[in-house]
Amino acid sequence: MDITQLLAFVMQNDASDLHLSATNPPIVRVYGSLKRLKSEALSNDDIRAMLYSIMTDEQRSDFEKNLELDFAISFGEKARFRVNAFTNRQGAAAVFRTIPSVVPTMQELDLPSVIRRFSELEKGIVLVTGPTGSGKSTTLASMINHINETQPKHILTIEDPVEFFHTSKKCLINHRELGNDTHSFARALKSSLREDPDVILVGEMRDHETISLALTAAETGHLVFGTLHSSSAAKTIDRIIDVFPTGDKEMIRAMLASSIQGVVAQTLLKKTGGQGRVAAFEILVGTNAVRNLIRENQIPQMYSMIQTGSRYGMITMEDAVHNLLEQGIIDEDEARTVLAKTTDEDGAERDPAVTATDSSGKGGMTMDSKSDSSESRSADNGYSF
Repeated sequence: MDITQLLAFVMQNDASDLHLSATNPPIVRVYGSLKRLKSEALSNDDIRAMLYSIMTDEQRSDFEKNLELDFAISFGEKARFRVNAFTNRQGAAAVFRTIPSVVPTMQELDLPSVIRRFSELEKGIVLVTGPTGSGKSTTLASMINHINETQPKHILTIEDPVEFFHTSKKCLINHRELGNDTHSFARALKSSLREDPDVILVGEMRDHETISLALTAAETGHLVFGTLHSSSAAKTIDRIIDVFPTGDKEMIRAMLASSIQGVVAQTLLKKTGGQGRVAAFEILVGTNAVRNLIRENQIPQMYSMIQTGSRYGMITMEDAVHNLLEQGIIDEDEARTVLAKTTDEDGAERDPAVTATDSSGKGGMTMDSKSDSSESRSADNGYSF
């Protein structure tokens, strides 16, 4: 089985992910739903052969030694794929995530205007959060692209692996990839402060050292973008503080309060009819009142602050979902599913009822289908689902 044919099928059918797992046929994710290809089940040897055909000798050695590996590959000029190869009880497995070769603009993604304002700041930290596959990388790429097209700055990205490649336009952009260009996020961040950056993108803030260095960079006059896996703006603040030992929490609250500019928590929803997905955003803006709540450890009050902060561009996830529902972009079942998962920071369920609300925010980041049918496009490779 040829991996290039499978990747071509992924591109032709607007799939976001390709899953390879021994004893199963190839599986793709299209607009959030998994679909099995009409193909024979893959063996461990099949998957290893496909993976080894796109790995370097060093990557092959690392995979065999560590049993897992992150890397990225190019698919001609059409797209790139972020790959996680791993092992399970049946043998080798892998997930390929599609990364468009052309960086989408903020206009194309229909992002809320406050996100543009975040990208035009001179300093501070902006966090983009959400579960895996929620579009965080795409949102950040559009923000970096906006800076690149409008301001003469030095942008430094630290990623694992590098996903969107940006060609320097008005900016000078340096991409650093974990493993190939640096040994850790923390070491790269330490080094970055001597590399004269204006903007630093940290692919993932995983540990207290990385978070501490990112906050220090934000405090010392740099604009820092980072990502976290958290479901809401308030939980993002909690998660950052909880990474640190008890004795350091007060210091970190003070650092975060002084440097936070905004938190964008996002999730992807299926569009009405199932053709494409759209993002809903919960947005927290670092106003003086928000900074005081962080400093005084009053995080449970953050949600009500977002509810009343629409004049600053803030919006709750509930209101963002209601807006998409009112516009007919999503249906009631999809709205109800998302709202039912949303909880207050004190653990109480928020009202999952789908009712019309009046809000100033808007959902965006549409991913339109190029097809009018749910049938797969198999082209010349013979695959279908």
